[in-house]
Amino acid sequence: MKLPNHTLIAPEKLTHYLLVQREFDDKSQFLRQAGYMLENWEQLEQDLRLQVLPHDAVPIEQTDYGDIFEIRSALIGPNGKTLFVRTIWMNELRSGITKFITLYPDKGRHS
Repeated sequence: MKLPNHTLIAPEKLTHYLLVQREFDDKSQFLRQAGYMLENWEQLEQDLRLQVLPHDAVPIEQTDYGDIFEIRSALIGPNGKTLFVRTIWMNELRSGITKFITLYPDKGRHS
């Protein structure tokens, strides 16, 4: 199934989490390999929307908060390097809004 084009990708998810180096569960180093940094967070948002969101979303869990989906995809960064990613999305039951939750390296695939 395809998720809606207007799916919410909150800037805070990118600027306060994914692109910030963290002691635990750091994803910034992984994203930096493809040229994504805090300074160009808008590029990551655009690339998630244009390169990942059009792929089929697979339902992986139903929670009290909503349905959780996964999209596995290649993500070509601003420097041309390809990252293979697993992205998690939720369709919130209460609001009906579909939103981006997080991104992980897809360790089963390598460039």
